[in-house]
Amino acid sequence: MSKWTGSWLSGPRSALEPGADSGDGTGQRWRGERLGLPKSGQGSVASTGRRAVAILVDFALSAGVAGLFTMPDLPRNWSLAAWFAITVIAVASFGFTPGHALFGLRVVRVDGTENVGVLRTALRTVLIFLVIPAVIWDADNRALHDKAAGTIVLRSR
Repeated sequence: MSKWTGSWLSGPRSALEPGADSGDGTGQRWRGERLGLPKSGQGSVASTGRRAVAILVDFALSAGVAGLFTMPDLPRNWSLAAWFAITVIAVASFGFTPGHALFGLRVVRVDGTENVGVLRTALRTVLIFLVIPAVIWDADNRALHDKAAGTIVLRSR
C-alpha cells in the first residue's frame, strides 16, 4: 500500500507497527516513544480500552453519588455535575480519578511538572464532556483534550 493511503486506510494501528512511520517523520514504533516513554509497563501510555473502562466506572460512580442526593428520583443531569466535581477534584489533587485508580492509570503533565492543577484539569474535563475532543487522538494516544491541557494518561502499575 502506498505511503499516503497507509496513513489513513490502514487505521491508527498502522502507525504503531514495527518499522512503520507514524506519519510525522519520527519513525515512532510504539505509543509514547517520541515522548521518551517506555513501550510497556509502568509509565507507558495507557491503552484506549483501559481509559474507556475507567471513565465508565467514573460515570457509574457519579450517577450513584448524584442518586444519593436525588432519591427517590433519578439523578438526571446531576450525575454530570457529580462527575465533573469528582474528576476535577481527584485529578487536580491526586492525578487520577477513582476509575483511573482501579485500572492503574494516572494523568500527568507532558512537561514533567508534578501536579496537573485545577485549571488544566477543568479544561480537560470540559473537553471530555464535549465528547469529540476525547475520541480523536494521535499516535501517542493523546486525545485532543489531553493535547489542549498538556497532559497524557499513563499506566501507574
